[in-house]
Amino acid sequence: MEIETKVLLGLGVFIVIILLYLVVIIFFPVLSVPKQPMQKSKQPEKEDIKPPKCRRDVTFKVGETALSAWLYFPENLSVPVPCIIMSHGFGGTKDMILESYALRFVEAGMAVLTYDYRHFGTSEGEPRQLFSIAYQLEDLKAAIKYARGRNEIDLDKIALWGTSAAGGYGLVIAAQDKKIVCIVGQCPALDSRDDGKLALKREGIRFFLRLFVHAQRDKGRSRFGLSPHKIPIVGKPGTLVMITSPGAFEGYSKLVSPDFKNEICARALLMVHGHNPIGYAKDVQCPVLLQACEKDNLVSEKSYKRTTEILGKYAEVKKYPIGHFDIYEGENFEKAVNDQIAFFKKQFSK
Repeated sequence: MEIETKVLLGLGVFIVIILLYLVVIIFFPVLSVPKQPMQKSKQPEKEDIKPPKCRRDVTFKVGETALSAWLYFPENLSVPVPCIIMSHGFGGTKDMILESYALRFVEAGMAVLTYDYRHFGTSEGEPRQLFSIAYQLEDLKAAIKYARGRNEIDLDKIALWGTSAAGGYGLVIAAQDKKIVCIVGQCPALDSRDDGKLALKREGIRFFLRLFVHAQRDKGRSRFGLSPHKIPIVGKPGTLVMITSPGAFEGYSKLVSPDFKNEICARALLMVHGHNPIGYAKDVQCPVLLQACEKDNLVSEKSYKRTTEILGKYAEVKKYPIGHFDIYEGENFEKAVNDQIAFFKKQFSK
């Protein structure tokens, strides 16, 4: 009888916890996060932006989901030509800074394919602003398949370019797809464990516990078919957002584009954990250019150093005495993109 009482008591406690989870975390309307608006005054309106002549609007599908992409082709060159497929970082869209790189690659005689991940930008996918590494890797594979299906592109000369959160995507893909010619990882996130420790040291456990509650709210609401619970992607230090490192808000603000939205489904916190491209490095058999920002406070220095050791002869490292977001503009951009062009030319000429 005593055992039955304990079992019933335990069951009652479990039910109460579930009810609290449902009422307080999932359905409680007050659990929200202030938005972090960004200035877009310096950016022209989307309809006023004239596309370069070398750019074409294209689409390709992942299952039944259509992805929006831009395909850039060099003029007056015999086809087929090499192609670089570019993937943006966390929450990024194809109209954020990627075109600056793409136009330089086109000038150097290479085709470029940029695209919006599903759920972002002008690509399809509901709910909007849903971040999933698994989905984004599938999207990249679909982009590769699309590029290889174009007669103007040399299917044996496909390279991958990724920045920040996508900086390690190339390693994951090339570990399986041995036809990839080479990879560029710009200020790459290569090990979520190292990056997580960096953030934990900076923000403290209380910050992540608060963030975890919001992640659970979003995940729970998705199970019930309810609208997503979103939080800002980036904000100033001290705010409850996904990225709070010093300088991150200002860095993102400089890259703001018409299609970018500073919000993300909060379950992203649960999906980022466990993303470790470094674990695929041992199976990569193509040249890899890793571009490390030595004053980076967003991704760990340890991860690129260990990745370099694992890659061995396939690794080439370029270091820049700058922060994570400094590489996207001015003299730092020029140095980085010129290093990339030299690397791509060398690999495509083999």
